Amino acid sequence: MNKRILSLALIGVLIAIFLVNFVRHQQDQKEKEAAAQLASESMDLSDVEKGLSKGDQPPDFTLTTLEGKEVRLSDYKGQKVILNFWATWCPPCKAEMPHMEEYYQEEPNAEILAVNLTSQEHVDGAAQKFVDGYKITFPVLLDEDGAVGDAYSIITIPTTFMIDSKGIIQHKILGPMNQEMMKEMVEGMN
Repeated sequence: MNKRILSLALIGVLIAIFLVNFVRHQQDQKEKEAAAQLASESMDLSDVEKGLSKGDQPPDFTLTTLEGKEVRLSDYKGQKVILNFWATWCPPCKAEMPHMEEYYQEEPNAEILAVNLTSQEHVDGAAQKFVDGYKITFPVLLDEDGAVGDAYSIITIPTTFMIDSKGIIQHKILGPMNQEMMKEMVEGMN
């Protein structure tokens, strides 16, 4: 009788092991399918709105740097971008720039593109003098006719857009930022 009970118990344990493995396999399959579906959906940005709000794809543009190099925003897709609009006569911009330079030197997690609203400058060459005086090393782009500032509806300066590696706006900041704010926001983006 003991052998029969032991045999039935052994068969029960084997069936339980089989069922557990079967259920786990089914769950793994469902998780893999869900992950594959999510990956394929996240790669398709065709349904992303173009605009200036969180979750939108920002307007693309091409501007020239102080050094004469053409820069296109969409060329930075795959990288996190801090897109900053500023002017030399703006006191909050003057306060923010040293923090941006420190961030740029110490945190290689994002590219900084600083768009000088050149059409609003009062003195020729003001942007170059500002960059030299503050020892700015990140790219400074010149919006000479104001078209990019208009496309981004820039009224308050500085205004900064935090754009993730997929080219999607994650944050819009009105006013100056410090290095710690930049670091936290960039780390929170994909």
